Amino acid sequence: MSYRQFKPHPALSAYIDAYWLVEGSGNALHTSNILPDGCVDLIFNLDDQCRNTEGTITMESEKTYLIGTMTTFKTSCIGPDNKLIGVRFKPAAFSSFFRFAPLHEITDLSIDFKPTDIPEINKLRERPVQYLNHYFLNRLIQPRHNLLDVAREIEQAKGQLPIHELAKRNYITTRQLERHFQRYVGTSPKEFANIIRFRNAHALIKRNKEKRSLLTIAFECGYYDHAHLTNDIKRYTGLTPSQL
Repeated sequence: MSYRQFKPHPALSAYIDAYWLVEGSGNALHTSNILPDGCVDLIFNLDDQCRNTEGTITMESEKTYLIGTMTTFKTSCIGPDNKLIGVRFKPAAFSSFFRFAPLHEITDLSIDFKPTDIPEINKLRERPVQYLNHYFLNRLIQPRHNLLDVAREIEQAKGQLPIHELAKRNYITTRQLERHFQRYVGTSPKEFANIIRFRNAHALIKRNKEKRSLLTIAFECGYYDHAHLTNDIKRYTGLTPSQL
């Protein structure tokens, strides 16, 4: 299996994290766990049907799927004849391109996405990055909310920013912030902050060359103790810290 990422046009970089391409190879089914990142993805299945390890079809050929914000890990299965192109939107950026139901309705779900004006799969086969840049530049509208900046604040604080303080900084009530996050991100602001905190801890554990203790990393990332961190790692990855 091969996986590649591509940067979007600079004018789209505040809204789209990356375009990505995954292709199967060989004869075996490749499985991997996809971890929560607070993002929404569009996936275009260019070739054969995707099936899970039980043989159940998860994505039909030549269809487009919207992947809601994830709050736990998800197992991805790529067969030898699969080819997927994806668009990973930055948190709260999906509404800058599409009018859609509140995103909390599809949290942790994958749905067949059928607007009449989505990118054409046949045009994605030859020059996908150029085509996607052209498509999204033409669709870009300024959002009516400031959640892109709010989400960026949470990311910069590595998930360690109290929600009431975040609301106060942005001249909004905590209840309004909660509603906006549910609609435009797909989770509560607290859940989003937890995901960002987990991702920071996960990265520190994975590259722990100094062999710092798990308790030290837990405190650095804003966890109460070793057990609190371990529970989050298991929830979001399905593994214990020692298995990462």
